[in-house]
Amino acid sequence: MTVSARLAELGIELPAVAAPVAAYVPAVSHGGLVYTSGQLPFTDGALPATGKVGAAVSADDAKAYARTCALNALAAAADVAGGVDRIAGVLRLGGFVASATEFSGQPGVINGASEVLGEIFGDSGRHARAAVGVAVLPLDSPVEVDVVFILA
Repeated sequence: MTVSARLAELGIELPAVAAPVAAYVPAVSHGGLVYTSGQLPFTDGALPATGKVGAAVSADDAKAYARTCALNALAAAADVAGGVDRIAGVLRLGGFVASATEFSGQPGVINGASEVLGEIFGDSGRHARAAVGVAVLPLDSPVEVDVVFILA
């Protein structure tokens, strides 16, 4: 099954590629891989929430935002790869969670990104991963995700 067919089956429509908020490009391709820049959970050009997870933002909401970040990353990768069907799988995912001082549930939050990529790519969506708590993220976003995709 193609990636586009799997997305349709799951009822997932990829968003437009988010415009960079600084001096970088959303994704680059090199040596059979596509590396995405950090993707925030932009929806229709805006962040759905700001603040620290475990304080202003719940872990459940942050998990949903991590899912959005992963879909934004896939959209950016597809844009430079020549279409989503040129993406064969996922190699690595990096997740960053703006965390309240006592919050230690970063892995659960970043599962939102990992799980949606697993749903889309199946076994080819299995990946190495980091889930890191940080003091603050760009634009006060609660989460940020970067992904290294494998080209078909």
